[in-house]
Amino acid sequence: MARRIRGNRKQRQQALRRYLRFNPFATDEELAEIFGVSVPTIRLDRLALGIPELRERIMNMAQQARERVRGVTAEELVGELVELQPGVMGISILEITPQMLVQPGGNARGHYLFDQAHSLALATVGAEIVLTSSARVRYRRPVYNGERVVARATIKVVRGPTCLVSVHSRVRGEIVFKAQFIIITPDKTNGGGSD
Repeated sequence: MARRIRGNRKQRQQALRRYLRFNPFATDEELAEIFGVSVPTIRLDRLALGIPELRERIMNMAQQARERVRGVTAEELVGELVELQPGVMGISILEITPQMLVQPGGNARGHYLFDQAHSLALATVGAEIVLTSSARVRYRRPVYNGERVVARATIKVVRGPTCLVSVHSRVRGEIVFKAQFIIITPDKTNGGGSD
């Protein structure tokens, strides 16, 4: 599945830093598999590089992202918003819990994946007023209890007050859900002023 990255400690640590820059949600277990070393070795490498553990990386990113949210409230967001560049892109994480399942041991109800993608798309547009004009969605595979869904929204096209936002949701790198939303921003003349 994953390509193993080999090398001495210094090379591994440099590769680890580069890898986490582009894959900040990788767990120590996933990193150990990718680099072909033990989990304690990855933890020592992170410590030597001053890279915090996954939970702390996510919390830091989430705090920065929440400060940039416009158009949706924290209660409306489904999943933990961890990165947001309004008008460009956004990332959220949704941990699947037993309460989200169709039945015990079953897969997650589809509306959780849709709601995560939709609320992320609205937040990514970055306008005070956002209205969804249309949505096109595709479920690629069921998602199960304990899986972590990482959704990434990207603004593809902006024409006047209309934005096309594409969202890809992944579990361990595999796409499980895709959506395209057409979002209308009646206040597009706002120019990013303050509240």
